Formats: sequence, C-alpha cells, structure tokens
Amino acid sequence: MHAMQYAVTLPADYDMGIIRERVRSKGHLLDAYEGLGLKAYGMRERGVDGSPVNQYAPFYLWADPEAMNRFLLGDGFRGVVRDFGRPVVQHWRGLFHRPGPSAGAVPRAYTRRAEAVPEGVDLTTVVAEAAAEQEELASSDGVHSAVVALDPRHWELIRFTLWADAAADVPPSAGDRYQVLHLSAPGIAGLGAGRQW
Repeated sequence: MHAMQYAVTLPADYDMGIIRERVRSKGHLLDAYEGLGLKAYGMRERGVDGSPVNQYAPFYLWADPEAMNRFLLGDGFRGVVRDFGRPVVQHWRGLFHRPGPSAGAVPRAYTRRAEAVPEGVDLTTVVAEAAAEQEELASSDGVHSAVVALDPRHWELIRFTLWADAAADVPPSAGDRYQVLHLSAPGIAGLGAGRQW
C-alpha cells in the first residue's frame, strides 16, 4: 500500500465552489481506476473547521504502485498541472490500514496528522505505537478507516483518518481536518487490514 497526497493552496478570496464543481463533474472518473484503493477528494476552506487556508488536497491509498505511476503520468494528473501548476506530491509507504465501524458509509471528512520521527528513537517502536493508536481509533463510532504511513526520506510519520460524518466530534489530536467531496474506492478491499510489516 502506498499513501499519496498533494495540496493546492488557493488565494484567500478563491471561490471554493469551483473546486466543488470540479469534483462533482470529474470525481467519478476514478471510481473504477484499476489499482486505486481509494481517493478522498479533500478540501479545506478558510475559516471552516479552523482552516487558515483554502486548499484542494486529495488523498490516495494505492493498492498497486504501478497504478500510482500511471496516474501521475496520465491525463488525470495532467489536468491538475494544467489548471493549478505542478504541485509537490507527497507519498509514503503504507504501514497500517484498518476499516472502522463506518467503512460502509461514504466519508464526509478526513484528518491528517504528520509528525517527525526524531533521531535516536527506535523506529519500530514509534511505528508500532502509532499503529496501536490508529487501531484503537479505528474502533470508534464514525470512523470509516484509519491509516499510518511513513516517509523514510524525511522520517515523517503520517496518520490519515476518514470520518463518516463531517460534523463528527473529531479529537483535536487527529490533525488538520478536510471536507471529503467525493470518494472513489474501486480497490479498497485490496488495501488489506492491520499492520503491513
């Protein structure tokens, strides 16, 4: 499993209705994309849920790394580059994925929390602790799924949690909050469950 995200930060006065319409008209194009586990079409709106920015920030879980490559070199990503410029694409090795009690619902929000893995700590312990915390969170009402991933270049640990209800009482420790405008999940069953190391 690979996790991937890019974020397009937009001007403070940008009409976020443009992003909503973009997702409404194009989101379905990845609903059957072979090798894609899921794509949450995420957005943050300045002043909503504590967001300081307007941002389009889709988040992906890939069941097949070749599918991720096809996407980045194909027409879908070419459209993002054409419309917004080429964003930095962050990607992480997927280490943990667990469906939650609301896995059958369409998620309406996701949270993202990044943390640096300090020099000198035992990496296995840090990752195991993060996976245990996400495992516990994944059993909470309203959780669609919970993920832990690692960037071994920058030694950054990332936690993504998808929530069934946009108005859910999400703990502040869960990280930055994004609205989910659409979910494409053609290969969600191929993402596995539990730790992946």
